[in-house]
Amino acid sequence: MTRRIAHLDMDAFYASVELLRYPELKGRPVVIGGGRRHQPVEQDGQRTYATLHAYAGRGVVTTATYEARAFGVRSGMGLMKAAALAPDAVLLPTDFDEYRKYSRLFKAAVRELAPLVEDRGIDEIYIDLTDVPGEALEVARAITGRVRDTTGLSCSIGITPNKLLSKICSDLEKPGGITILGLEDLPARIWPLPARKINGVGPKAAAKLEALGIRTIGELAAADRQWLIEHFGRSYGAWMHEAAHGRDDRPVVTYSEPKSISRETTFERDLHPVRDRAILSDIFTELCERVGEDLRRKGYVGRTIGIKLRYDNFVTVTRDHTLEEATADGPTIRRAAGQCLKRVPLERRLRLLGVRAGSLARPGAPVNPAVPRSVGEGPVSLDLF
Repeated sequence: MTRRIAHLDMDAFYASVELLRYPELKGRPVVIGGGRRHQPVEQDGQRTYATLHAYAGRGVVTTATYEARAFGVRSGMGLMKAAALAPDAVLLPTDFDEYRKYSRLFKAAVRELAPLVEDRGIDEIYIDLTDVPGEALEVARAITGRVRDTTGLSCSIGITPNKLLSKICSDLEKPGGITILGLEDLPARIWPLPARKINGVGPKAAAKLEALGIRTIGELAAADRQWLIEHFGRSYGAWMHEAAHGRDDRPVVTYSEPKSISRETTFERDLHPVRDRAILSDIFTELCERVGEDLRRKGYVGRTIGIKLRYDNFVTVTRDHTLEEATADGPTIRRAAGQCLKRVPLERRLRLLGVRAGSLARPGAPVNPAVPRSVGEGPVSLDLF
Protein backbone atom coordinates (compact mmCIF):
# COMPACT_ATOMS: atom_id res chain seq x y z
CA MET A 1 0.00 0.00 0.00
CA THR A 2 1.26 3.48 -0.86
CA ARG A 3 1.98 5.47 2.27
CA ARG A 4 -0.14 8.51 3.12
CA ILE A 5 1.87 10.90 5.25
CA ALA A 6 0.52 14.27 6.34
CA HIS A 7 2.31 17.34 7.62
CA LEU A 8 0.05 19.67 9.61
CA ASP A 9 1.22 23.21 10.29
CA MET A 10 -0.77 25.67 12.37
CA ASP A 11 -1.37 29.00 10.62
CA ALA A 12 0.50 31.95 12.20
CA PHE A 13 0.16 30.00 15.43
CA TYR A 14 1.26 32.45 18.14
CA ALA A 15 -0.52 35.36 16.49
CA SER A 16 -3.68 33.31 16.02
CA VAL A 17 -3.72 32.35 19.70
CA GLU A 18 -3.41 36.02 20.62
CA LEU A 19 -6.34 36.88 18.32
CA LEU A 20 -8.51 34.47 20.32
CA ARG A 21 -7.70 36.60 23.36
CA TYR A 22 -8.04 39.92 21.52
CA PRO A 23 -10.63 39.28 18.78
CA GLU A 24 -10.95 43.00 18.03
CA LEU A 25 -7.50 42.79 16.38
CA LYS A 26 -8.66 40.39 13.66
CA GLY A 27 -7.89 41.79 10.23
CA ARG A 28 -5.21 44.14 11.56
CA PRO A 29 -1.44 43.74 11.21
CA VAL A 30 -0.22 42.26 14.50
CA VAL A 31 3.36 41.41 15.45
CA ILE A 32 4.32 39.14 18.36
CA GLY A 33 7.66 39.78 20.07
CA GLY A 34 9.49 41.97 22.52
CA GLY A 35 9.13 42.08 26.28
CA ARG A 36 6.27 42.17 28.74
CA ARG A 37 6.19 45.96 28.76
CA HIS A 38 4.08 45.78 25.59
CA GLN A 39 1.08 44.25 27.35
CA PRO A 40 -2.26 45.81 26.32
CA VAL A 41 -3.60 48.33 28.83
CA GLU A 42 -7.26 48.12 29.81
CA GLN A 43 -9.07 51.13 31.23
CA ASP A 44 -12.81 51.82 31.51
CA GLY A 45 -13.55 48.71 29.48
CA GLN A 46 -11.31 49.81 26.59
CA ARG A 47 -8.01 48.27 25.55
CA THR A 48 -5.14 50.23 24.12
CA TYR A 49 -2.27 48.50 22.32
CA ALA A 50 1.36 49.32 21.73
CA THR A 51 2.33 49.78 18.09
CA LEU A 52 5.62 49.26 16.34
CA HIS A 53 6.20 52.93 15.54
CA ALA A 54 7.02 53.65 19.19
CA TYR A 55 9.25 50.59 19.65
CA ALA A 56 12.88 51.04 20.66
CA GLY A 57 15.02 48.04 21.48
CA ARG A 58 16.71 44.97 20.12
CA GLY A 59 13.85 42.47 20.21
CA VAL A 60 12.95 40.24 17.29
CA VAL A 61 9.69 39.21 15.66
CA THR A 62 8.48 35.84 16.94
CA THR A 63 5.63 35.71 14.43
CA ALA A 64 3.12 38.00 12.73
CA THR A 65 -0.36 37.86 11.32
CA TYR A 66 -0.75 37.51 7.57
CA GLU A 67 -1.80 41.16 7.41
CA ALA A 68 1.58 42.15 8.89
CA ARG A 69 3.41 39.71 6.61
CA ALA A 70 1.93 41.55 3.65
CA PHE A 71 4.19 44.48 4.63
CA GLY A 72 7.24 42.22 4.55
CA VAL A 73 7.41 41.47 8.28
CA ARG A 74 8.90 38.02 8.93
CA SER A 75 9.79 35.81 11.89
CA GLY A 76 13.31 36.46 13.17
CA MET A 77 13.36 40.02 11.84
CA GLY A 78 14.46 42.76 14.22
CA LEU A 79 11.51 44.71 15.61
CA MET A 80 13.16 47.99 14.62
CA LYS A 81 13.26 46.84 11.01
CA ALA A 82 9.67 45.60 11.27
CA ALA A 83 8.69 49.05 12.59
CA ALA A 84 10.09 50.64 9.45
CA LEU A 85 7.95 48.32 7.31
CA ALA A 86 4.73 48.39 9.32
CA PRO A 87 4.83 51.20 11.92
CA ASP A 88 1.11 50.97 12.67
CA ALA A 89 1.17 47.23 13.39
CA VAL A 90 0.06 46.25 16.89
CA LEU A 91 2.85 44.83 19.06
CA LEU A 92 2.03 42.09 21.56
CA PRO A 93 4.41 40.21 23.89
CA THR A 94 4.92 36.45 23.60
CA ASP A 95 3.05 34.17 26.01
CA PHE A 96 4.58 30.71 25.65
CA ASP A 97 2.48 29.17 28.41
CA GLU A 98 -0.66 29.97 26.40
CA TYR A 99 0.89 28.70 23.16
CA ARG A 100 1.88 25.42 24.81
CA LYS A 101 -1.69 25.00 26.06
CA TYR A 102 -3.12 25.33 22.57
CA SER A 103 -0.37 23.12 21.20
CA ARG A 104 -1.46 20.30 23.49
CA LEU A 105 -5.11 20.87 22.52
CA PHE A 106 -4.62 20.67 18.76
CA LYS A 107 -2.38 17.61 18.97
CA ALA A 108 -4.88 15.78 21.17
CA ALA A 109 -7.64 16.65 18.69
CA VAL A 110 -5.67 15.14 15.81
CA ARG A 111 -4.86 11.96 17.76
CA GLU A 112 -8.59 11.34 18.21
CA LEU A 113 -8.84 10.78 14.44
CA ALA A 114 -5.33 9.57 13.58
CA PRO A 115 -3.23 8.22 16.47
CA LEU A 116 0.12 7.89 14.66
CA VAL A 117 1.47 11.40 15.24
CA GLU A 118 5.06 12.62 15.31
CA ASP A 119 5.52 15.79 17.35
CA ARG A 120 7.81 18.22 15.52
CA GLY A 121 7.45 21.29 17.69
CA ILE A 122 4.89 23.57 19.22
CA ASP A 123 2.95 24.18 15.99
CA GLU A 124 3.58 21.27 13.61
CA ILE A 125 3.21 17.49 13.44
CA TYR A 126 3.53 14.61 11.00
CA ILE A 127 0.66 12.11 10.78
CA ASP A 128 0.70 8.61 9.28
CA LEU A 129 -2.68 8.30 7.54
CA THR A 130 -1.90 5.07 5.66
CA ASP A 131 -4.34 2.98 7.70
CA VAL A 132 -6.89 5.73 8.38
CA PRO A 133 -10.06 4.92 6.38
CA GLY A 134 -11.43 7.42 3.87
CA GLU A 135 -10.21 9.42 0.90
CA ALA A 136 -7.30 11.75 1.56
CA LEU A 137 -9.37 14.92 1.08
CA GLU A 138 -12.10 13.61 3.36
CA VAL A 139 -9.58 12.76 6.09
CA ALA A 140 -7.82 16.12 5.72
CA ARG A 141 -11.09 18.01 6.07
CA ALA A 142 -12.01 15.97 9.14
CA ILE A 143 -8.66 16.73 10.79
CA THR A 144 -8.64 20.46 10.02
CA GLY A 145 -12.27 20.69 11.12
CA ARG A 146 -11.56 18.92 14.41
CA VAL A 147 -8.64 21.24 15.10
CA ARG A 148 -10.82 24.28 14.38
CA ASP A 149 -13.70 23.04 16.55
CA THR A 150 -11.35 22.21 19.44
CA THR A 151 -9.12 25.29 19.43
CA GLY A 152 -10.78 27.94 17.25
CA LEU A 153 -7.58 27.97 15.16
CA SER A 154 -6.88 27.13 11.54
CA CYS A 155 -4.16 24.90 10.15
CA SER A 156 -2.78 23.86 6.78
CA ILE A 157 -2.09 20.28 5.79
CA GLY A 158 -0.15 18.53 3.06
CA ILE A 159 -0.66 14.85 2.24
CA THR A 160 1.83 12.96 0.06
CA PRO A 161 3.64 9.60 0.13
CA ASN A 162 6.37 10.90 2.47
CA LYS A 163 7.41 13.43 5.09
CA LEU A 164 9.67 15.49 2.86
CA LEU A 165 7.01 16.27 0.27
CA SER A 166 4.26 16.77 2.85
CA LYS A 167 6.37 19.37 4.65
CA ILE A 168 6.67 21.31 1.39
CA CYS A 169 2.99 20.94 0.55
CA SER A 170 1.61 22.15 3.88
CA ASP A 171 3.06 25.56 3.03
CA LEU A 172 1.68 25.85 -0.51
CA GLU A 173 -1.89 27.00 0.21
CA LYS A 174 -1.64 28.82 3.54
CA PRO A 175 -3.68 29.75 5.46
CA GLY A 176 -6.26 27.00 5.87
CA GLY A 177 -4.93 25.05 2.90
CA ILE A 178 -5.20 21.38 1.99
CA THR A 179 -2.72 20.08 -0.61
CA ILE A 180 -2.69 16.46 -1.74
CA LEU A 181 -0.01 15.28 -4.17
CA GLY A 182 1.40 12.05 -5.55
CA LEU A 183 4.85 11.45 -6.99
CA GLU A 184 3.41 11.98 -10.45
CA ASP A 185 2.69 15.61 -9.47
CA LEU A 186 6.35 16.49 -8.85
CA PRO A 187 7.09 18.06 -12.26
CA ALA A 188 4.09 20.39 -12.15
CA ARG A 189 3.85 21.31 -8.45
CA ILE A 190 7.23 20.73 -6.79
CA TRP A 191 9.97 21.18 -9.35
CA PRO A 192 9.15 24.85 -10.16
CA LEU A 193 9.65 25.80 -6.48
CA PRO A 194 12.91 27.32 -5.19
CA ALA A 195 15.42 24.74 -3.99
CA ARG A 196 15.34 26.28 -0.51
CA LYS A 197 11.76 25.02 -0.09
CA ILE A 198 13.22 21.57 0.62
CA ASN A 199 13.47 21.18 4.38
CA GLY A 200 17.20 20.68 4.89
CA VAL A 201 18.40 23.07 2.20
CA GLY A 202 19.37 26.07 4.30
CA PRO A 203 20.41 29.59 3.26
CA LYS A 204 24.10 28.70 2.77
CA ALA A 205 23.34 25.61 0.65
CA ALA A 206 20.74 27.56 -1.37
CA ALA A 207 23.26 30.35 -2.02
CA LYS A 208 25.88 27.84 -3.13
CA LEU A 209 23.37 26.11 -5.41
CA GLU A 210 22.42 29.45 -6.95
CA ALA A 211 26.09 30.27 -7.53
CA LEU A 212 26.30 26.95 -9.37
CA GLY A 213 23.30 27.88 -11.51
CA ILE A 214 20.65 25.87 -9.66
CA ARG A 215 17.64 27.82 -8.41
CA THR A 216 14.67 25.45 -8.54
CA ILE A 217 14.00 21.97 -7.22
CA GLY A 218 13.58 20.82 -10.82
CA GLU A 219 17.05 22.09 -11.71
CA LEU A 220 18.38 20.29 -8.67
CA ALA A 221 16.63 17.09 -9.79
CA ALA A 222 18.24 17.42 -13.22
CA ALA A 223 21.73 17.78 -11.75
CA ASP A 224 24.03 14.77 -11.90
CA ARG A 225 24.23 12.89 -8.59
CA GLN A 226 28.01 12.60 -8.69
CA TRP A 227 28.34 16.30 -9.51
CA LEU A 228 26.31 17.14 -6.39
CA ILE A 229 28.49 14.84 -4.30
CA GLU A 230 31.62 16.55 -5.60
CA HIS A 231 30.30 19.97 -4.60
CA PHE A 232 28.43 19.14 -1.37
CA GLY A 233 30.03 15.97 -0.03
CA ARG A 234 29.07 12.31 -0.25
CA SER A 235 26.22 12.30 2.28
CA TYR A 236 24.64 15.72 1.70
CA GLY A 237 25.07 15.67 -2.08
CA ALA A 238 23.44 12.24 -2.35
CA TRP A 239 20.60 13.35 -0.07
CA MET A 240 19.99 16.46 -2.20
CA HIS A 241 19.62 14.27 -5.29
CA GLU A 242 17.11 11.98 -3.55
CA ALA A 243 15.16 14.88 -2.04
CA ALA A 244 14.81 16.68 -5.36
CA HIS A 245 13.20 13.52 -6.77
CA GLY A 246 10.79 13.36 -3.82
CA ARG A 247 12.29 10.24 -2.25
CA ASP A 248 12.07 9.90 1.51
CA ASP A 249 11.57 6.65 3.44
CA ARG A 250 11.63 8.09 6.96
CA PRO A 251 8.88 6.69 9.18
CA VAL A 252 6.56 8.73 11.35
CA VAL A 253 8.13 8.39 14.80
CA THR A 254 5.39 8.53 17.40
CA TYR A 255 7.62 8.70 20.47
CA SER A 256 11.12 9.85 21.31
CA GLU A 257 12.76 10.81 24.58
CA PRO A 258 13.91 14.43 24.80
CA LYS A 259 17.64 14.90 25.21
CA SER A 260 17.38 18.08 27.24
CA ILE A 261 14.97 20.71 28.52
CA SER A 262 16.00 24.36 28.51
CA ARG A 263 14.85 27.91 29.00
CA GLU A 264 16.57 31.04 27.75
CA THR A 265 15.84 34.70 27.25
CA THR A 266 17.30 37.49 25.13
CA PHE A 267 17.31 40.82 26.92
CA GLU A 268 15.72 43.98 25.59
CA ARG A 269 19.00 45.74 26.40
CA ASP A 270 22.45 44.45 27.29
CA LEU A 271 22.71 43.83 31.03
CA HIS A 272 25.88 44.37 33.04
CA PRO A 273 26.80 41.62 35.55
CA VAL A 274 27.61 44.20 38.24
CA ARG A 275 25.33 47.19 37.64
CA ASP A 276 22.35 44.99 36.69
CA ARG A 277 23.09 42.26 39.21
CA ALA A 278 19.66 42.31 40.87
CA ILE A 279 17.84 42.05 37.53
CA LEU A 280 20.10 39.24 36.32
CA SER A 281 19.72 37.36 39.60
CA ASP A 282 15.93 37.41 39.34
CA ILE A 283 16.00 36.30 35.70
CA PHE A 284 18.53 33.54 36.43
CA THR A 285 16.44 32.19 39.32
CA GLU A 286 13.25 32.30 37.26
CA LEU A 287 14.88 30.39 34.39
CA CYS A 288 16.02 27.68 36.83
CA GLU A 289 12.57 27.46 38.41
CA ARG A 290 10.90 27.17 35.00
CA VAL A 291 13.29 24.43 33.89
CA GLY A 292 12.35 22.58 37.08
CA GLU A 293 8.64 23.10 36.36
CA ASP A 294 9.09 21.83 32.79
CA LEU A 295 10.90 18.73 34.05
CA ARG A 296 8.17 17.95 36.57
CA ARG A 297 5.37 18.57 34.10
CA LYS A 298 6.94 16.24 31.54
CA GLY A 299 7.90 13.62 34.11
CA TYR A 300 11.70 13.83 33.96
CA VAL A 301 14.67 14.55 36.16
CA GLY A 302 17.97 15.93 34.86
CA ARG A 303 21.48 15.13 36.01
CA THR A 304 23.51 17.57 33.91
CA ILE A 305 22.75 21.25 34.50
CA GLY A 306 24.15 23.80 32.09
CA ILE A 307 24.14 27.50 31.39
CA LYS A 308 24.44 29.53 28.19
CA LEU A 309 25.61 33.13 28.00
CA ARG A 310 25.85 35.42 25.00
CA TYR A 311 27.90 38.58 25.39
CA ASP A 312 27.39 41.95 23.76
CA ASN A 313 30.04 41.00 21.16
CA PHE A 314 27.88 37.97 20.19
CA VAL A 315 30.35 35.44 21.61
CA THR A 316 28.44 32.55 23.21
CA VAL A 317 29.79 30.35 26.02
CA THR A 318 28.33 27.29 27.75
CA ARG A 319 29.23 25.46 30.95
CA ASP A 320 27.88 22.17 32.36
CA HIS A 321 27.86 20.59 35.80
CA THR A 322 26.89 16.96 36.45
CA LEU A 323 25.16 16.19 39.75
CA GLU A 324 25.45 13.05 41.84
CA GLU A 325 21.68 12.59 41.60
CA ALA A 326 19.24 13.74 38.94
CA THR A 327 16.76 16.42 39.98
CA ALA A 328 13.73 18.44 38.94
CA ASP A 329 13.99 20.78 41.92
CA GLY A 330 14.30 24.46 41.04
CA PRO A 331 16.59 25.49 43.92
CA THR A 332 18.89 22.51 43.26
CA ILE A 333 19.07 23.47 39.59
CA ARG A 334 19.82 27.06 40.66
CA ARG A 335 22.72 25.95 42.84
CA ALA A 336 24.21 23.76 40.09
CA ALA A 337 23.77 26.51 37.50
CA GLY A 338 25.46 28.90 39.92
CA GLN A 339 28.47 26.57 40.01
CA CYS A 340 28.61 26.82 36.22
CA LEU A 341 28.36 30.58 36.43
CA LYS A 342 31.49 30.73 38.58
CA ARG A 343 33.50 29.43 35.64
CA VAL A 344 32.70 32.07 33.05
CA PRO A 345 34.15 35.57 32.62
CA LEU A 346 31.63 38.23 33.60
CA GLU A 347 33.33 41.44 32.56
CA ARG A 348 31.20 42.12 29.47
CA ARG A 349 27.53 42.99 29.16
CA LEU A 350 25.15 40.10 28.43
CA ARG A 351 22.63 39.75 25.62
CA LEU A 352 21.24 36.32 26.46
CA LEU A 353 21.04 33.96 29.41
CA GLY A 354 19.90 30.35 29.36
CA VAL A 355 19.65 27.31 31.65
CA ARG A 356 19.49 23.67 30.53
CA ALA A 357 18.89 20.26 32.12
CA GLY A 358 20.34 17.27 30.26
CA SER A 359 21.01 13.55 30.87
CA LEU A 360 17.27 13.15 31.39
CA ALA A 361 15.63 10.12 32.99
CA ARG A 362 12.33 9.14 34.54
CA PRO A 363 12.21 9.52 38.33
CA GLY A 364 13.19 6.26 40.00
CA ALA A 365 14.66 4.76 36.83
CA PRO A 366 17.96 2.91 37.37
CA VAL A 367 20.90 4.95 36.12
CA ASN A 368 24.64 4.49 35.98
CA PRO A 369 26.43 6.08 38.93
CA ALA A 370 27.33 9.63 38.06
CA VAL A 371 30.70 11.15 38.67
CA PRO A 372 30.09 14.82 39.46
CA ARG A 373 31.96 16.83 36.90
CA SER A 374 32.16 20.25 35.36
CA VAL A 375 32.52 20.68 31.61
CA GLY A 376 33.85 23.69 29.74
CA GLU A 377 36.23 25.11 32.32
CA GLY A 378 36.94 28.76 31.81
CA PRO A 379 38.29 31.81 33.66
CA VAL A 380 36.99 31.85 37.20
CA SER A 381 34.88 34.86 38.17
CA LEU A 382 32.80 35.89 41.13
CA ASP A 383 29.31 34.42 41.40
CA LEU A 384 27.83 37.83 40.81
CA PHE A 385 24.23 36.77 40.39
